[in-house]
Amino acid sequence: MAVDTAEVAKLDVEPGTLPEKMAAWVIRKEREGEPTEAFQTEEVDVPEPGAFEVIVRVMAAGVNFNNVWAALGKPVSVFGYGDHPEFEHHIGGSDGSGVVWKVGAGVTSWKPGDEVVLHCNQASYEDVEVHGLDPMAAPSQKIWGYETTWGSFAQFTKVQAQQLLPKPKNLSWVESSAYGLTYFTAYRMLLNRAELQAGHNVLIWGAAGGLGVFACQLAKAAGANAVGVVSSDEKGELVKQLGCVDYINRNEFAGMMRTGKETADEEKARFKASLGFAKKVKSILGDAPDIVFEHVGMATFPTSVFTVKPFGKVVICGATSGYTLDFDVRYLWMKQKEILGSHFANAYECMKANQLMAEGKIRPVLWKSM
Repeated sequence: MAVDTAEVAKLDVEPGTLPEKMAAWVIRKEREGEPTEAFQTEEVDVPEPGAFEVIVRVMAAGVNFNNVWAALGKPVSVFGYGDHPEFEHHIGGSDGSGVVWKVGAGVTSWKPGDEVVLHCNQASYEDVEVHGLDPMAAPSQKIWGYETTWGSFAQFTKVQAQQLLPKPKNLSWVESSAYGLTYFTAYRMLLNRAELQAGHNVLIWGAAGGLGVFACQLAKAAGANAVGVVSSDEKGELVKQLGCVDYINRNEFAGMMRTGKETADEEKARFKASLGFAKKVKSILGDAPDIVFEHVGMATFPTSVFTVKPFGKVVICGATSGYTLDFDVRYLWMKQKEILGSHFANAYECMKANQLMAEGKIRPVLWKSM
């Protein structure tokens, strides 16, 4: 059914009552492909909240790379996961801000009218890991708006009550919708997994990107010294404003990027470029980095392992350049370095990170709003 997008901001119901239908930006299995074609505006049924669930009226939604993956159906289709088989549609969006509209049975901490930010981790309350280890270890753990439907690209979204955080009063709806997935991921990577401390030296790949802009600010707030790797001098000036002591334009060391197809001579040249890069990092920080903030993967991982100092940590949450990683493991075991995997954050970490945002110690970095 055609949707008049000019009318999506209008509602004829009050908080506590849901309309029957809503506009949503929807992917269907038969439309998987380029995002501009896969996502289409449709009118769909408004979901009802179950036990410990909340329906939120979405005021603004943030865009992430997982929306591209969902549209393409690569590396795997989302339609085999979560509640997709039941509803046969995917409403993307793993970031958002909005107003609590209706609460399900058992919800006592939130009420209709509350202004909230949403984090994107979901897990079953029946999993014991949720109550003792870490919700991220739960067998049912999923990323809302990617591995589940009912994401934020709609007038209303359905979430677990534990996903709600108070909207910072110092931020607009748009600003509040734009940081959750990447900021909370960076928070867990640095503060929890890598145990960032004052005085640490940190190397941040992709420092001007969605993850990097928060890694720069967290390092500064923690009293650490960070150098950011960027693709232009303009972006370098941005990361300095965000707290990096300096930056490196990766184009100066383009030869260090690993493709996985190098000949012996090409790998020798690549390693030489990595050696020059490591020296540049050390000259800026005064020492090799204690922590390398990784999310690029194949292209940078060998350089990360080589560059981090003995007993240092490489913490990784993604692999945008490729997830098949190869590197000279001698630099790992001989120097007793650590590789740490990290994936999003639990509700407590999200709450602590959100407090820093509300206090103005960390700020969202927006490129464009529509």
